[in-house]
Amino acid sequence: MPRDDDPVEVITPPTCRIGAMRGLRVHTTEFDGAELVSHGGLRVTSPLRTCWDLAQWCDLGEAVALVDTLLGKSVVKSAELERYALGRPGRRGAKRFVRMVGLADPGAESPPESRTRVALVLAGLPRPVVQHVVEDRGRFVARVDMAWPEFRVAVEYDGVWHGETAQFHRDRQRLNRLVGQDWIILHLTAQRLRDDLDGFTAEVRAALRARGWRSRP
Repeated sequence: MPRDDDPVEVITPPTCRIGAMRGLRVHTTEFDGAELVSHGGLRVTSPLRTCWDLAQWCDLGEAVALVDTLLGKSVVKSAELERYALGRPGRRGAKRFVRMVGLADPGAESPPESRTRVALVLAGLPRPVVQHVVEDRGRFVARVDMAWPEFRVAVEYDGVWHGETAQFHRDRQRLNRLVGQDWIILHLTAQRLRDDLDGFTAEVRAALRARGWRSRP
């Protein structure tokens, strides 16, 4: 997510020129007045147009993470994004936008989860179900960040707060309940997401294969 020291993204029409300025990242692109709205006294791009621009400016995982956040907050709707894509066939960047929309999921609860999901799918693994609820004969057992219910394999992203003593205690109780239901739970930390995502992806692939999943040739 954006930090306080991140530059402000600014778009300008091709006829406008803005020189280098500290704290600004300027993009030149075509847009029309209907794609601008007023927010806090400033003219900004509409949510849909912003999603389009994210697909063009960001790498795929980051773009999906940001759009997931907008979807989760109901700033935009999945159906709106799909209609927006249909209205721009053949435009430069349309394929990037369609790909991003296809990977977005309003159920995601954090940008790291979104980035992880995208990385796993791009690595050829089946798309997981986000925020999957595990039950035992109708009784709630746990909710996991992403899962492949058919194979009883799940991924949990552990942010720094999972290291707190009370949370660690609850996490282990929860893990024991899931293991008792024959689930394989793989945990991803912020450090591994940053430094060893390929290694983690290999572990998820191995767990899925152990449960019977086979990749298509």
